[in-house]
Amino acid sequence: MPRSRIRVWAMLALRLLILAALVAGGLALVGWMQGHVADLEAAAQRRTLTSLVIVAMVAYALIIAIPFIPGIEIAVALMVMAGPVVAPFVWIATVLGLMLAYLAGRWIALGWLAGLLTDLRLHRAAGLVCGIAQEAPEARLAALARRLPRGLAPLATRYRYGLIALLLNVPGNIALGGGGGILLGAGVSRLFTPGRTLLTIALATAPVPLAVWLWGAGLLT
Repeated sequence: MPRSRIRVWAMLALRLLILAALVAGGLALVGWMQGHVADLEAAAQRRTLTSLVIVAMVAYALIIAIPFIPGIEIAVALMVMAGPVVAPFVWIATVLGLMLAYLAGRWIALGWLAGLLTDLRLHRAAGLVCGIAQEAPEARLAALARRLPRGLAPLATRYRYGLIALLLNVPGNIALGGGGGILLGAGVSRLFTPGRTLLTIALATAPVPLAVWLWGAGLLT
């Protein structure tokens, strides 16, 4: 086998190994959370933010940042088990985790991502990423509007922050990558500014924790 082909396959294997490690890490965090979420009830009853609660919030923020990991279910479990006292911290962890996913998307080198997609034979997606790297934001928005049905074009372009808020609250958004996948894609697109994205995430994720904080976790059961 030619050396160049060996190198291509070695790079593909390395990238897949990195992705597998991220998925395995996310699943391990989910398992840890499921094993310790019940312990938060006693901590919440003492009305103190113990080290366990802090670790749980950090773990939850990392979980929700990973695409296709169902972090919202863990947030609900945390609030049901620990009660209203933990709701503000769940909201803060949700905002931080989703913002981490967005920043990771902005940090990813588009050339590297296009190469990974090409190695995985996802040539259409690789072409879209190359377009993001080469076009100005206005040109990318215009191209997106042309590809979408007329009724959806304004929502995905002019009101794109509202679309992100809507997608974060749509049941079954795990099919779109969950909150982490949605915000990762938003970061990769380079069409969303950090400040407006942070405000969008904060407002979109506030209603449920706020309701639990004010009226109790019985709303979720």
